[in-house]
Amino acid sequence: MKPVPLATPDTQAWLDRIDAGELTVPRCTACASFFLYPRSSCPRCGARTVELVPAAGTGVLLSFVVNHRAPAGFEAPYALGVVALAEGPHLTGVVRTDRPELLEVDAPVRVAFEERGERRVVCFDLEEATA
Repeated sequence: MKPVPLATPDTQAWLDRIDAGELTVPRCTACASFFLYPRSSCPRCGARTVELVPAAGTGVLLSFVVNHRAPAGFEAPYALGVVALAEGPHLTGVVRTDRPELLEVDAPVRVAFEERGERRVVCFDLEEATA
């Protein structure tokens, strides 16, 4: 079985929204900074006024690795990428593609969700695949 994230008090609301099929990004209401991972205080200014705001769901692939030896639950080859979201923060997830050898840095991607039991996780599709 593929792994799923375990919620903490700081990540529970964020993961609940992912489970509902909505990607959000934490934003500080004091300095307007977006950031990830979700936490109760802003990593930029330290304010404790953080809200979850809807994310555009788009970004670009900053880096990736194609895994040819898969752990339990995964089928090789598969790609794991670091994506710069439109809002700025970086998020890691599986990049779903039948042709991982064609992936390129700066490729546009769109958020998608993969069901894993009672939980969903964020993954990414190449933008061309969804157009």
